[in-house]
Amino acid sequence: MRILLVEDEPDLGAAIKRNLHQEAYIVDWVQNGTEAEWYLRDKAQEYTIAIFDWLLPGQTGIELCRKLRLQKNTLPVLMLTAKDSIEDRVAGLDAGADDYLIKPFGTSELLARLRALQRRSLSIQPQQLQIGDLTLDCGTHEISIGKDLERGQTILLTNKEFQILEYFMRHPNRIVTRDQILDRLWEYGTEPTSNVVAAQMRRLRRKLEQYGCQLPIETIYGIGYRLSTNDEPK
Repeated sequence: MRILLVEDEPDLGAAIKRNLHQEAYIVDWVQNGTEAEWYLRDKAQEYTIAIFDWLLPGQTGIELCRKLRLQKNTLPVLMLTAKDSIEDRVAGLDAGADDYLIKPFGTSELLARLRALQRRSLSIQPQQLQIGDLTLDCGTHEISIGKDLERGQTILLTNKEFQILEYFMRHPNRIVTRDQILDRLWEYGTEPTSNVVAAQMRRLRRKLEQYGCQLPIETIYGIGYRLSTNDEPK
């Protein structure tokens, strides 16, 4: 899941991004409203949730939220602010924010509110994917193999391996290029090495095989990869 984080406080923004990374979220962090508007204009469809600070240079989180709603964009928005009066909360919600988190806040509360926004969103993708005997739970980040999920063997993957596997399970039987994987699963502005996708794919395949999972992610030489299966994710 990809999140747009708009927070101008460097320490807070870095801490939020770090904590979200630990939960396997992909986070694009910007520090002013003008840059955030560019991301929302060109890449809004790629985000599952946006987190806006209320007070930002360029334009405020409230202004960003209003523009989204005027464009009929239903992207869920969590507003961060030190403003805690009832009037301020009403103003944020009336501008189109879906939830409101008052600073300072704990990581556990932030994560809980993000999960709640995922559940409430009408456009949210399925939280549990299953192809064959392999089940991937996007809410708990658990991966298991076996028809009896309670007795199934849990597969341990890194966050990036989890993100890659989720992406393929959401797009079975489609050829996915290296550039598409980089665009969807790495933050904008990063410069991954040229062989990072191939290296991640090797590690993912090796781990799945170690657990006896024969999920057929094949290499289409010169083009990319494909998860070949007759099943759609359930």
